[in-house]
Amino acid sequence: MANVDRDWNQRYLDGQTPWDSGLPSRELQHILRESEIPRGRALDLGCGSGTNAVFLAQQGFRTTGVDAAAEGLALARRRADQAGVEVDWIEADVQGLSLAGGPFDFVFDRGCYHCCRRVDLDGYLATVRNATRPGSLMVCLAGNADETSEYGPPRVTAAELIGEFEPLMHIRQLRPFRFQDADEREGPLGWSLVLERRARE
Repeated sequence: MANVDRDWNQRYLDGQTPWDSGLPSRELQHILRESEIPRGRALDLGCGSGTNAVFLAQQGFRTTGVDAAAEGLALARRRADQAGVEVDWIEADVQGLSLAGGPFDFVFDRGCYHCCRRVDLDGYLATVRNATRPGSLMVCLAGNADETSEYGPPRVTAAELIGEFEPLMHIRQLRPFRFQDADEREGPLGWSLVLERRARE
C-alpha cells in the first residue's frame, strides 16, 4: 500500500482534498443528538485532517484517529492542539490493522469504507472486527449509488452495504443523507449507517 499512501500524502500537499470540508460531519452530529451513544472510547477510521476525531474528543469521547497519510495527520495534530483536546493519532493502513488499546465502544468512518472496499474489503472488515466488541456501535458514511451527478465519492448500493457488513454487524439504521461541502452547501448523496457489533458472527 506504499504507493497508495504516497498518493494520499500528495493530495494533501497539493490541496486536492475535496472530501475534507474542514467541518465536523453534520450527519455525525445528528446521530449523536438523536441516539444514546455512551461517551466511551472512540475510533475514527481514515481520520484525515482530524476534523471529526477532534469533534468526538470535544464531545467527551476518548478518541483515537487512524490514517495512512502522514500529511493529513500533521494537520490533525495541529487541529487538536488548537482545540485544546487530546487525541491519539496513529499513522497506519486501516486494512487488516490490529489496534493497541482496543476494543472501542464507538467507531466512526466518513468515507474510508467506500475506498477500502475496492482494494481490500476483507482487510477493512478485519480492522472493524479487531477494533470492536459485541455491542460496540459504528457510524459509517458512504457514497450512494443513487447519486446522479458525476461528482462525489465512490458509490455503493444499499444491497452491497448490507451484504458486506453482515454478519459481523447488525444494521440498526440505513438512510440516505447528503455530504457537506466546505461552505456547508449540500454535497453528494450518501448512505448513513448505524451498526452494532453482533454477539455472534
